[in-house]
Amino acid sequence: MTKLLRLIVPVGVVLLASSCNRVASTPSSGSIDSNKYYAVLLNNNAVYFGKLDGLGSAYPVLRDVFYIQSASNPDTKQVSNVLVKRGKELHGPDRMIINERSIVFVEPVGADSKVAQLISEAKR
Repeated sequence: MTKLLRLIVPVGVVLLASSCNRVASTPSSGSIDSNKYYAVLLNNNAVYFGKLDGLGSAYPVLRDVFYIQSASNPDTKQVSNVLVKRGKELHGPDRMIINERSIVFVEPVGADSKVAQLISEAKR
C-alpha cells in the first residue's frame, strides 16, 4: 500500500498542477460573444475588427473583418484614416484564421465607439 501511495501522490500532484496551468494560460471563449465586434491586435502590430469565434483554441476565426487604412495627402501632409472591409483583396477572403500565438490582446468594440459607427455605416 505504501508503494502504491508513493506512486499515486506524485502523479496526482503533476496532473493537478498541469491542469491548473492550462486553465490559467487559456483565455475563456465563454466570455466572447460571437455576435459582437472585437479588436484583435496581432504581434505584427496589425489591428483587425471583427466577430471572433474560438478564442482559446489554436486557431481562432475572425469573421466580418475590418481594418483601418491610413493615407496621407502629399500636398497637405494630412493623414486620414479609413475603415476598410476585408474581402475586397485579390484573393477575396471571407474570414481570417489566426494562429493564437500571434494574438497580443483582444478587446470588445464599444457600442458607441467611432469604429462601431463606421462598421454600421459600412454595412448599409
